[in-house]
Amino acid sequence: MVQLTQSTKSVSEKNIKRNWHLIDVKGKILGRIVPEAVKFLQARHKRDYSSYLDAGDFVVVINAKHVVVTGKKANTKLYTSYSGYPGGLKSIRFEDLLKKNPDKVIRHAVSGMLPKNKLRDKRLARLFIFPDEKHTYNDKFKN
Repeated sequence: MVQLTQSTKSVSEKNIKRNWHLIDVKGKILGRIVPEAVKFLQARHKRDYSSYLDAGDFVVVINAKHVVVTGKKANTKLYTSYSGYPGGLKSIRFEDLLKKNPDKVIRHAVSGMLPKNKLRDKRLARLFIFPDEKHTYNDKFKN
């Protein structure tokens, strides 16, 4: 009888190694870039991926104010928020929100693509968005 010596090793929280990824969205389509960021945040690109474990990487997005959408979405796409009080519904167009706060546009899109579970806030905390190409994590990408 042959004895097997190797077994499948499961990943634990202490064995997780988090890498840093830089995504430049200048002139790129929002709907094409966001799945790439979500893949890194969820660790779906790693061979030891498990859905119940938060093993994702850090993602830095630069040039957020230069992201584009196709068609007429710049004028017709609305972001709404409701305070819960009568008359408390606020809405803003994509074009105006991109000028006012480009961070919210990308964060909203990434948040919408992540699974709605208890790991979502931890994953979003590892997403860093900058409106220009200047960012504070230069030392993480020098090899």
